[in-house]
Amino acid sequence: MMPIDLSNGDARIVVRPDLGAGLTAFDVLHDGVWQPVFRRVDPFTAHPFALSNILLVPFSGRISGGGFMFDGTFHALPRNIETEPYPIHGNGFSAVWNVASLSADSLTLTLSAEGPGPFRYDARMSYRLQAAGLVMELSLVNRAKIRLPYGAGFHPWFVRDPDTTLHAPAGGVWLEQSDHLPRAYEATAAHPEMDFSSPQPLPARWINNWFDGWGGKARIHWPSRGLVADVDASKPLRQYVVFSPAADADFFCFEPVTHPVDAFNLPGKTEAHGLKILEPDESLAVSTRVAASFG
Repeated sequence: MMPIDLSNGDARIVVRPDLGAGLTAFDVLHDGVWQPVFRRVDPFTAHPFALSNILLVPFSGRISGGGFMFDGTFHALPRNIETEPYPIHGNGFSAVWNVASLSADSLTLTLSAEGPGPFRYDARMSYRLQAAGLVMELSLVNRAKIRLPYGAGFHPWFVRDPDTTLHAPAGGVWLEQSDHLPRAYEATAAHPEMDFSSPQPLPARWINNWFDGWGGKARIHWPSRGLVADVDASKPLRQYVVFSPAADADFFCFEPVTHPVDAFNLPGKTEAHGLKILEPDESLAVSTRVAASFG
């Protein structure tokens, strides 16, 4: 299946239905030049983690212990990436999606998934260009015969310039251990280099952390390009991830998600950490808008 190009004259994206319904570009037009908001990558890349955006469904992040216990039953989950010791990000990001509808500036895709583990779900994904912006809408229906905890989110790779700043107020942050599972939860105020309550540069080091207590709005600023991206996430997406390997990386990930890494196995009830318990035929819907402007 060939990549699909969408454009409305102000914004453009390239979609890979055959590779998890991911993106290979999201650009906006300014003074006759297409400016990248998400990193631009090879439109024919074969690895989903080399994309510009992937979909996180039916969960986000890693799950430890070979699976999770829920309602008195242990549900095993297989590893899904050769280089990862834990299952990660569900299976929507690596599946082949079907095109349900297509126009010049919008695309809707569908997926019927048997797995991973106990999960059985139907998903629907819509990309819509709206002025110099992108609207992403993802929904799923639990088709398993039992109730299960589900999660979802979006995983875009934004361009990282030397002067990029992030403004995304949050109350707390999960610190990671060496295998990228949670080590501790602390207030963001205790970690000034990760406190994005006011605009500030990303840390000049590896960062891979989950933040909660977020109001769903964030702003990314690229001063040297005069470019701003305002992120507006729907209510279930009240947490986000920031990932970037180093100060000289040309990208960073800002990921609106429903739950932290390994939420299935954290102390307390599953739903206390943002996962949504869906009865058979119940649904979960999330959306995020990324609106660009110049000035």
